[in-house]
Amino acid sequence: MCSIGLKEEKMQNSEKDVKEMIIEAARGIFARFGFSKTTMDEIAKAAYKAKSSIYHYFKSKEEIFREIVVKESRTLKEEITKAINQEDNPQKKLRAYVITRMHTLQKLANFYSALKDEYLKHYEFIEKVRKNHDREEMEIIKEILRDGNEKGVFDIKDLEVTAFAIIVALKGLEYRWVQETDVSKIEKDIDSLLAILFNGIVKR
Repeated sequence: MCSIGLKEEKMQNSEKDVKEMIIEAARGIFARFGFSKTTMDEIAKAAYKAKSSIYHYFKSKEEIFREIVVKESRTLKEEITKAINQEDNPQKKLRAYVITRMHTLQKLANFYSALKDEYLKHYEFIEKVRKNHDREEMEIIKEILRDGNEKGVFDIKDLEVTAFAIIVALKGLEYRWVQETDVSKIEKDIDSLLAILFNGIVKR
C-alpha cells in the first residue's frame, strides 16, 4: 500500500476511535440523566472534547443516542445467542434466554430506556428499534419452542400464540426484575414463571 493510502487508513481509524470514545462517554451520561435531560455540552465535557468537535462527528444528540441504542441492542442479541448455544435442551435454552435477557437488560440502561420510555416513542428510530427487538424476540422464542416440539419435549399447538404469551409475561415482570439487585431473587422468580409454563397450574 502506498504512503497516501496508509495515511488515509490511519486517519479513518483515528476518526473511528474518536467516534467510539464519544459514544462511550455519552453512553454513561444518557444512562445517568436520561435522553431528555442530556445535552451536547454534557457529552462534550464527558468526552473531553469541544462541543464543535462533537458536532463534527454527530449532527445531534439523537444521532449519538441512536448509535448507542443500536450498539446495546447488538450486545443483548449476542449475549442471548451465546447463552442459548451453550445449552443442550429446550428447557435450559428457554431458561438461559430469560435469565440472560434480564441480567443483560440491567446493564443496558439506554436500550431499556429506548424500549420503555413513552416520551421516546415519537422518534422514528426508536420505533424501528422496538419493532426489530419485538420481531427478534418472537423468532428466538419460537425457534426454542419449535426445537422442543421436534424433540418431543414440548407439545405446543400454536408456536406464535405461545411465544407471544411468554413475551407478554416477561414484559409484565420486566420493570420489577430490572430494578432488582438480588440476582438470586430474579432467578427464583424466573424459575417460578418457567415452572408454570412447563407444568401448568392444574393439579395432576
